[in-house]
Amino acid sequence: MKLSTAKVRQLAAQYPKYVEWSDDDGCFIGRCPQLFAGGVHGQREAVVYADLVALAEEWVEILHGDGTALPKADHSGEYSGKFLVRMDPRLHQRLSLRAASNGESLNQWVVRRLAQAGDGASGGELRFGVDGS
Repeated sequence: MKLSTAKVRQLAAQYPKYVEWSDDDGCFIGRCPQLFAGGVHGQREAVVYADLVALAEEWVEILHGDGTALPKADHSGEYSGKFLVRMDPRLHQRLSLRAASNGESLNQWVVRRLAQAGDGASGGELRFGVDGS
């Protein structure tokens, strides 16, 4: 049975999508990694996002048409806010000293650096969207 357009949109909207600028490619790249590999690209961020949404909807239709179960969509509310990173003890020491020299704990320093990398401070803008946001 074919899904209605509204149902396809509802199912596709549950998958986080993101668009970021790629200096290497000189364009915006849009991805929806929980639903499909690859992505879309273009010069205008809004157009790339619209194309990405359309592609996610197409994937929902394809998977449903093939009788394949949709993958589970992970949402930020399901993350604990913690992850473990293994590293060389010497790197651990260097990073701890660098954090201490900034008056921060290692955790605070790492979180700040990761946030900078994720919000565009490292040169590429990273935007996340769920349900069209």
